[in-house]
Amino acid sequence: MAHRRAKHALAHSLRVKLVALFVVLALTMAAAFTFGMQAAIGASWRAVAKPLLTDYVDRLAADIGSPPSTAKALALTEHLPLSIRISGPQLNWRSHPQEPELDWMYDDHGPGEEYKFFQRTTADGHRVQFGISVQAWNQKPRFIGWVTLTTLLLLTWVAYKWVRRMLRPLDDIRAGALRFGAGDFAQNIPVRHAHHPDELGELAATINTMGTDIHQMLEAKRTLLLAISHELRSPLTRARLNTELLPESTEVQPNREALLRDLALMRDLVTDLLESERLASPHAALHREAVDLPALVRDVVCELQIAHAQPDGSGAPSINTTLPAALPRLPLDPTRMRLLVRNLLDNALRHSHEGSAAPRIEVQPLAGGAVQIIVRDFGPGVADDQIPHLGQPFFRPDAARTREGGGVGLGLYLCRLVAQAHGGSFAVRNAQPGLEIVVVLPPHKA
Repeated sequence: MAHRRAKHALAHSLRVKLVALFVVLALTMAAAFTFGMQAAIGASWRAVAKPLLTDYVDRLAADIGSPPSTAKALALTEHLPLSIRISGPQLNWRSHPQEPELDWMYDDHGPGEEYKFFQRTTADGHRVQFGISVQAWNQKPRFIGWVTLTTLLLLTWVAYKWVRRMLRPLDDIRAGALRFGAGDFAQNIPVRHAHHPDELGELAATINTMGTDIHQMLEAKRTLLLAISHELRSPLTRARLNTELLPESTEVQPNREALLRDLALMRDLVTDLLESERLASPHAALHREAVDLPALVRDVVCELQIAHAQPDGSGAPSINTTLPAALPRLPLDPTRMRLLVRNLLDNALRHSHEGSAAPRIEVQPLAGGAVQIIVRDFGPGVADDQIPHLGQPFFRPDAARTREGGGVGLGLYLCRLVAQAHGGSFAVRNAQPGLEIVVVLPPHKA
């Protein structure tokens, strides 16, 4: 699960980074265009527009006359978007008294030579100031501004959709990689423009080829293991039969018993290999029936206490059980559930030391009809960095590499496969002291 979450986070981070890169590039281009146009307009203003505008302002001032005529000034404001103010010894007048006072444009020509660019002085001493009418500015330019903003937002949305469409193959590749990682090779990654693929299409095709190769290798390995396991069963049975027919004399008995133990271990190993391959198959079939889980646990505990009883008659090992008094029968595969409970308890017994508390198994009903099985031993536990590997095939911690203490590394793997085949989960954690294994079985949906 952690690996899958990391893949999701990586794909999401890649999409975010690509979209952020596109936005930064768009903003950079917009800023470069804006500053470039500002510099160009500034140069054009000083070189061309300013002399023409100066001559136009002189003509407007001449039309108003000297002394200034308010009627002529008002006529100018009626057909031009102008605001005119006249001030002087005999006349103080504004064309738009309802509008707020605005700062006029200034132009510096050096220290002490500042004057108002849109201002003229008549022969009789009146000052005439020209400006843009606020009313005209609040109408058409505002409309143009909103249109510009709307266009910019629309272009941004179109660009985002285009980028998402361009990155859609990455989502398909991520989903395909997750399917392949989970062992589902039934569906390939769709290749865009299969006849003329682009770079992402070529990547998808390459991953599909890799998935096909991995699938073939896994199937070949599974076929080989099944074939070897089946072929080993017959000679193992014959060897055990021949060993049991040996005379039970004093000289032969120790070797006979040792040989029988080794043959039993080989038989169990072959059985576990066959069962693991059946459960690991995507077409694994469970034979569900109504199972009394607490009764099944009690039976397995009795079997293990008999099997682990000391030869000297010192008694069977103790196993503490916490079972619900009334638990409805659950639709489970009884053979596989016996395998799960037996392997978990056998693992706990093998890792319990003399003087430590007895292993414990607990069955708890959960909300919604789910059931939780908890098995804990009070042994030394394992290193934290080895916890994620428990439940993998043929993995044994360093402290459990002997045959007596650690087995061959298939017990917990089979338990995980049984839990997953029932749609449940399998988790291992250090309990300090010891190891705790939690299996959650969800309610079965027919």
